[in-house]
Amino acid sequence: MGNSIREKYGDMFEALKNASVAAAKIDETNVYQKANPVTRKMMDKLISDNMLPGSRLEGKENFRQFLDLVNSGKHGLILMEHYSNADLPALFYLLEHDFGEEGKDLASRIVAIAGMKLNEANPFVRAFAEAFTRVVIYPTRSLNKAEEKAVSEEEKKQEEKRAHTINLAAMRAMDKCKRNGEVILVFPAGTRYRPGHPETKRGLREIDSYLRMFDVAILVTINGTCLKIDMNNPDDMLSDILEPAVQIFAASPVIECKSFRKEYMATLDETCEDPKQAIIDHLMEKFDEQHKEIEHHGRLH
Repeated sequence: MGNSIREKYGDMFEALKNASVAAAKIDETNVYQKANPVTRKMMDKLISDNMLPGSRLEGKENFRQFLDLVNSGKHGLILMEHYSNADLPALFYLLEHDFGEEGKDLASRIVAIAGMKLNEANPFVRAFAEAFTRVVIYPTRSLNKAEEKAVSEEEKKQEEKRAHTINLAAMRAMDKCKRNGEVILVFPAGTRYRPGHPETKRGLREIDSYLRMFDVAILVTINGTCLKIDMNNPDDMLSDILEPAVQIFAASPVIECKSFRKEYMATLDETCEDPKQAIIDHLMEKFDEQHKEIEHHGRLH
């Protein structure tokens, strides 16, 4: 077993913290957070130290078509599997080092949707997260936990109000990103996959709203990760274990969001209790198919 981030990179924590400028508390005024180039350099070092030869992008023609459509004025969405906090940094690293100027162009446009825990839980985690441009949301899972901890109905209502205010501001920020030609990246499961916990890999029904908001999308699967959750301390992100790995990020053919949604909806019968969840379950099946194809053959066919 490898070392934790805390053990291997603890010597850079102070520099990270000193370079951090992101808000420690999220409200409706700061949901859009621009990348911090200083902390980004540190994240690039972590990835380059732990990305083995053979790591690459697959389906470059799909990344290219997606970028061309975004450049033509289409609103673009990237839906990506989520195994670790190294997923986004590794995607950026490969786009910029394995795909020439096109990859750099696409990377410069990506705005990730991030839960506010990354800002609020720990100053070092916040410094890592702010290496990339984000729109911060109040996730449903976090609201459910907050409501469980609430000691009164008033506290519960206040937290619900805060979640609504933050997420409304986030929707406005996303709309502005679309109009500016930026690309939104979302993890449809909303959390990192934990082995033995299949519920952490189920897509959130809220992703249906993204399909309605955007024109085109690609599904990006991840085979291999250099960072693994320490299941003895799953909530301590700095306990995550570093193990150098070959990492393959593969893009699906471009999906026309509205027609994809409409066509699948037409296949559902009247007994379907939750069509939105059914669409997302179907989407997650496509992730599994692509992931297994890379796992078995090493590339998309």
